[in-house]
Amino acid sequence: MIVVPKQYRGMNSNRQCCVCGRIRKREIMSTFLLVHGAWHSGQCWQRVVPLLESAGHQVYAPSLTGYGDKEHLLTPEVGLDTHVDDLVKLINDKDLTEVVLVGHSYAGLVISSVANQIPDRIAHLVYLDAMVPEDGETAVDVQPMTQNLIDLAASSGSGWRVPPLPEQPPPLGLFGVTDPTDIAWLRTMLSDQPVRCLRQPVHLDNPAVNAIERTHIHCVGATPAGITRRPVPAIQPNGSAARIWELPTGHDCMITMPTELSELLLKLGS
Repeated sequence: MIVVPKQYRGMNSNRQCCVCGRIRKREIMSTFLLVHGAWHSGQCWQRVVPLLESAGHQVYAPSLTGYGDKEHLLTPEVGLDTHVDDLVKLINDKDLTEVVLVGHSYAGLVISSVANQIPDRIAHLVYLDAMVPEDGETAVDVQPMTQNLIDLAASSGSGWRVPPLPEQPPPLGLFGVTDPTDIAWLRTMLSDQPVRCLRQPVHLDNPAVNAIERTHIHCVGATPAGITRRPVPAIQPNGSAARIWELPTGHDCMITMPTELSELLLKLGS
């Protein structure tokens, strides 16, 4: 069962007051911005978006530059900063505020730098089985095995493209997805990751970012060898106790457990 939050945030439409006839803005619930990880596209959230929208939320799930409908824009110059700019532009262009910014995997780096740039527009950071960086760190610093991907790309024909990780036998599957039908669907949205994304550092030098609430959602199903998860400090940067939730599934929980993931996200506005 999906829990509908009691608290409303933001506004997205107008309605007429039945008493005085004035037009007033109608309160809506949270604005969710769902950010996919490496190799994926915004399509990976297809099962989550309608569940959040049906509870009254505003939801965005864009594909970052170089993926999905923007795959044709992939070049060696596309990096972490490119993806940060993608989201900052979207948030500013849509004039979004009180955003619940959800970053999956590599996108933990992206949402961190986005919050650093526009902290006043971000209400909550959700690290979904994600890299959680410190100021100045790269993907390699957070997840050392990433260096192996960079080395593979350097020895390949392009020198800058990292192909999607290969499917492994169950229970690992393809990014934790093991159902054959789901794997086939997932393959349609995967594309190469540019090395520059893994080399550019995160910027977390704005003190205002520390005030933003954080939630960590960990996928605790089978984990490939070499993948490590940093312990989450007991106290958040804003001084409150850490919030850590777990899902008993593989990495791509938005595909394997969309209902359960949506229920957790909905708790953030309750």
